[in-house]
Amino acid sequence: MTKLSVNVNKIALLRNSRGRDFPNVINFAKKFIDLGVHGITVHPRQDERHITVKDAYELAEFLQGYPDIEYNIEGYPSDDFMKIISETKPDQCTLVPDGINQITSDHGWDMTQHQKRITEVAIELRNCGVRSAVFLDPEIQQVELVAQTGVDRIELYTEEFASTFATKEQQMVFLKYQTAAQKAQELGLAVNAGHDLDSKNLSTFLTIPNILEVSIGHVLTIECILEGMPTVVKRYLEICKS
Repeated sequence: MTKLSVNVNKIALLRNSRGRDFPNVINFAKKFIDLGVHGITVHPRQDERHITVKDAYELAEFLQGYPDIEYNIEGYPSDDFMKIISETKPDQCTLVPDGINQITSDHGWDMTQHQKRITEVAIELRNCGVRSAVFLDPEIQQVELVAQTGVDRIELYTEEFASTFATKEQQMVFLKYQTAAQKAQELGLAVNAGHDLDSKNLSTFLTIPNILEVSIGHVLTIECILEGMPTVVKRYLEICKS
């Protein structure tokens, strides 16, 4: 079974657009948990355009009451971000190479340039008791380099898979993900995945063996608006269970 972690960034974005605490992030996290999801993901960016630092701390406190629910905090390992991690101690920290002006995550780490830094952060996270994951493109060289850093997992950046789904390029691109996941597992890395996965393409992606977790937010949130949370979450959980 693959765990479903719901990214609640878009709930925070809706809240921030009106300057009130509505919709409330904690309340929506609880709704998702009550519907059976396995984890909650947030990505506090430096400009706090959606999830804020305050949210990250409040969710950490809230989720202490749900020991079976995994808390995953994503972000660039700046000093401020690492302070959040060291003080909230989520179950997992996913390291993402985001610049401050990026609209959304759009690439994995280039380990030929950042291997030393990732190695340092992996040690820091291990000392905090936090599982580490690295956002990565499906490239064998990158997988091999990240395996030398001591991180626990990779999160495959799945935008290319999603954008070519149901096109003539699908099989060729999908093979890259299959090969990268297999290589990671051979090298002792567990594999997560995320970005633009949805209820149409997820079942195909999960034919790759032993994907431990998918983090889904943007499309899932839109589908919840269109169809209702119970219907949508049930569908995703069924896909992840199959």
